[in-house]
Amino acid sequence: MSISLSNLDKSNAQPIPPVNAAAVLRTARETIGYSVDDLAVTCGLLVAEIEEVESGEDTDSAKIKRIAAALQLPLTSLGLE
Repeated sequence: MSISLSNLDKSNAQPIPPVNAAAVLRTARETIGYSVDDLAVTCGLLVAEIEEVESGEDTDSAKIKRIAAALQLPLTSLGLE
């Protein structure tokens, strides 16, 4: 049997919720004990830029990738590749 949209049981289909990258980054930072200032020094962004990313106001993938690298998070944990 092949998988196709025509044989997908729609009654059991559940959408996959999008990853909230901002929340993942903030939680990771707090878990390892970094302050926003510490993270700014580590990744080379301004404190205000990190705060905007963590609040979800800024979704610039380049900034998200820099923060993820500084926190040693795989991009897949943020829904990125």
